[in-house]
Amino acid sequence: MPFDPTQPANNSPLVSQLIRDQLQSLFDLIQSLPAGPQGPAGIQGPPFSSAVVDGVTTLNPGEPASVQTSFDGANVRFTFGIPRGNDGAQGGQGGNGGDGAQGIQGPPGEVSNVQLSAAIAGTSNNTNGVSTLGLSVSDPPTQSELQQIVNKLDELILNGRR
Repeated sequence: MPFDPTQPANNSPLVSQLIRDQLQSLFDLIQSLPAGPQGPAGIQGPPFSSAVVDGVTTLNPGEPASVQTSFDGANVRFTFGIPRGNDGAQGGQGGNGGDGAQGIQGPPGEVSNVQLSAAIAGTSNNTNGVSTLGLSVSDPPTQSELQQIVNKLDELILNGRR
């Protein structure tokens, strides 16, 4: 059936076969159009080395999720917005299956020195505060260069102690 721009008529009941025939006719017309000339190829974009998530923001319930992307020349960067869920219904109150009000929060329990020592045993302080030495050593090393190495080693040991 050839495409008929007068079909379906205004205010007429829709007939699915008529609509399908009109859509198929339009498709056939579009497919029969000759292709235009091929344009020149664009330049190759730079390769990217990795994808990086720059941040995730929690949105309010009902807001649509979002993603923003950018390219810094080496990395594809993403920033996401994720909506949190709606608050759930209030649960039952009280103990023993009753509906009484919840009691107040009690004081935190005490931790003994033995428990604390056992919990941190084998750990060290954060050594991120110790800067790198950045020293080029001559051959043979000078007394000053050796002293700088000793000083940096002492700084690292002291920073790693508890």
